[in-house]
Amino acid sequence: MRLLNTDGAWIAIGISVLFIVAGLVMHRVFVNILKNGSKEPTQHD
Repeated sequence: MRLLNTDGAWIAIGISVLFIVAGLVMHRVFVNILKNGSKEPTQHD
């Protein structure tokens, strides 16, 4: 496992995990918006 001993491999793994976590968070946000609907702002005249 000499490949995992390089700094570049750990940077690539960290960035990949970061993108996966960001994707999961955005997925949950979009699902909540689609289930609940967006709140329309009320217009005050």
